[in-house]
Amino acid sequence: MTHMAMLVLSPGGPEAMQWTAVETPEPGTGEVRIAQRAVGVNFIDTYYRRGSYAWPATPLIPGGEGAGVVEALGPGVTRFAVGDRIAYTMPYGAYQERRVLPAERLVRLPDAVSFDMAASVMLKGLTAQYLVTSTYAVQRGDTVLVHAAAGGVGLLLGQWLQSLGAVAIGTAGSADKLALARANGYTHLINYRTEDFVAKVHELTSGRGCAVVYDSVGNDTWRGSLKCLRRRGMFVSFGQSSGAIEGFKLADLAAGGSLFASRPTLFDYIASRADLESRAADLFGRIERGSLRTHIGQRFALRDAADAHRLLEARGTSGATILVP
Repeated sequence: MTHMAMLVLSPGGPEAMQWTAVETPEPGTGEVRIAQRAVGVNFIDTYYRRGSYAWPATPLIPGGEGAGVVEALGPGVTRFAVGDRIAYTMPYGAYQERRVLPAERLVRLPDAVSFDMAASVMLKGLTAQYLVTSTYAVQRGDTVLVHAAAGGVGLLLGQWLQSLGAVAIGTAGSADKLALARANGYTHLINYRTEDFVAKVHELTSGRGCAVVYDSVGNDTWRGSLKCLRRRGMFVSFGQSSGAIEGFKLADLAAGGSLFASRPTLFDYIASRADLESRAADLFGRIERGSLRTHIGQRFALRDAADAHRLLEARGTSGATILVP
């Protein structure tokens, strides 16, 4: 049996992804085969495609999150049954119609969470969850700056921060994106194309600065992000859509007021089964209660993943992007 997958034979642009038939493996001990129904697109997929991150093997199949139905069980799997609705997040491998994964890396979907919703929040939603609960535990009344506020993670962060009673300041690059961010929990919005976000943050906080900055942009914003923090504030760099941070020194933290800095990645926060289950339960519970809404801004056929990457890298997307097998 074969299925279709998006392969990358060597690092390159979106055109490096090739729609190709591959062998469909049988699940081994402790593994499950999934028939995928929806796949999420994230900026980290473009880092892998370009070769910015090391590949586990060649060819590469990009893609960090997906949802579907259990199709076959390997020996020893008791946690799931054929037909179960599941979702997952892994660093790569999602851009294909079927795949085999360890059962311990899967979570069961509540009835209220659709395949599309799950594929749009497993990586992004769990990222928002650990950022505000663990990397920096946001408290009621904290002022928080979020770059790329209208992106997939940014929209979830806005809602989550609002539910925690924080004052969320977001940056985005167009009037439409600013309006979308405002509808998703942000108290203040800054158009980084027309305004100096550092000066605006100082104005909005009366010079006090923010408790934490969540920065997924990277090289274009990190210097300004540090200037937006209060004394002993936390700089959280969790992405690099504008390129890797260059020139950062520990002395910058001292100069900014005994600042803290972290470069977290999701997979260190869900390394154990217990952490994965508890964080997913928090995420899905918020969706079920209606305190967290998913926003899918774009849908593409899985075979058109290159078009999705082009739009993402041109900063032409808002909210989550879904690929449909």
